[in-house]
Amino acid sequence: MKIRYTFIFLGFIFFFISCHQPIKTDTDPIKKGMVKVSILYPNEEGKTFDMDYYAQKHMPMVADLFGNPLKHYAIEKGIAGRTPDEPIPYLAIGYFYFDQLSDYQNAMGSNADEILSDIPNYTNIRPIVQISEVVK
Repeated sequence: MKIRYTFIFLGFIFFFISCHQPIKTDTDPIKKGMVKVSILYPNEEGKTFDMDYYAQKHMPMVADLFGNPLKHYAIEKGIAGRTPDEPIPYLAIGYFYFDQLSDYQNAMGSNADEILSDIPNYTNIRPIVQISEVVK
């Protein structure tokens, strides 16, 4: 009987530990030290934003132009402000991730005219750009 309880106890401990171990994987394309380029589109009166065009045409075009130096990109659509009564601060935010700042600068430098000339196709907002280093 004592051996049976020992096995049950050990089985419970094994199950508990296995369920609470963090899963470490290298499949996450975003790593510490990478450069993150955030493109923010402020929500202001009279401003418009075509999310379908942005998600289906603009961002894939930019990703193709940036090529291999671009490691990942993401798009967020604003849905709420801090409280239910507050408007969303940004209609959309786009993100580009690079291994180093020079990768972004080189990719953007040679493609800036084409990228910037496409902005009027989806918005009348002048985007805010912030370049950051991924900390965690």
